[in-house]
Amino acid sequence: METKKTLVAFFSRAGENYAVGHIEKGNTHIVAEMIAAQTDADLFHIKPVTPYPDDYTACTEVAKREQNAKARPDILGDTPVEDYDTVFIGYPNWWGDMPMPVYTFIEKHKWQGKTVIPFCTHEGSGLSGTETKLKNACKGATVLNGLAIRGATAQNSREQAQKSVQNWLNKLKH
Repeated sequence: METKKTLVAFFSRAGENYAVGHIEKGNTHIVAEMIAAQTDADLFHIKPVTPYPDDYTACTEVAKREQNAKARPDILGDTPVEDYDTVFIGYPNWWGDMPMPVYTFIEKHKWQGKTVIPFCTHEGSGLSGTETKLKNACKGATVLNGLAIRGATAQNSREQAQKSVQNWLNKLKH
């Protein structure tokens, strides 16, 4: 029997963040590591070539400009998505959308026949419409129900975040 390979690809930003102050590891990064540990998955951190500003307000200004322009910022490196059966895609929810570097990553690959599972961190907006946007971007993939965890929970209540991840993964298996 063929072994299914799993990837957790995620975008996350450290620095000054809403609701959690200045952080060393991004909220989505924390959740991505939890998912990878529980699914025996490989990790790929989607990073823009030009990092976002450390300052929260300056970051939001750059991110909003990119979103309005539907920009596709260059990213550092890549990973062979084609080698995986299941790909978790993680991101912070920025104004009801994925950060633009996530689209850069998605558009580099063929998604036909893959299972894609979204997860996001947020501060009140949940997944918003990002699951639909992911379905549209990952043409030919089966997109499962995603997980939304508050960034403040991921950062400050890791045990609670871990339980949310575990409960969600258990539901995906059934």
